[in-house]
Amino acid sequence: QVQLVESGGGLVQAGGSLRLSCAASGSIVSIRTMGWYRQAPGKQRELVTSITSNGDTDYSDSVKGRFTVSRDNAKNTADLQMNMLKPEDTAVYYCHANVRKSLFKSQYYDYWGQGTQVTVSS
Repeated sequence: QVQLVESGGGLVQAGGSLRLSCAASGSIVSIRTMGWYRQAPGKQRELVTSITSNGDTDYSDSVKGRFTVSRDNAKNTADLQMNMLKPEDTAVYYCHANVRKSLFKSQYYDYWGQGTQVTVSS
């Protein structure tokens, strides 16, 4: 039983900033990768950024230089600092985690948060 909870969404003007937070809890042995995805109305869910347990990061081209992802392995949390926001960033943002739940199995499972709305006005 693993839960992910996002917070920090809201409405901002273009050029503004928001900071999203994700907290994972439950039966967690380790988390290999945490990431942020987003989904706009009528569009497919897309990867925004990901971060490994070692701190290696990937960003989509559309957010490079504007967004920064960070992670605290001890607390099982991840943050997404979003700067210079654009109207096209408007979407529901979802936290994702690839979680090992058992000491006896090396399998990792995908978990998703409930999503938080980010709206950027022009």
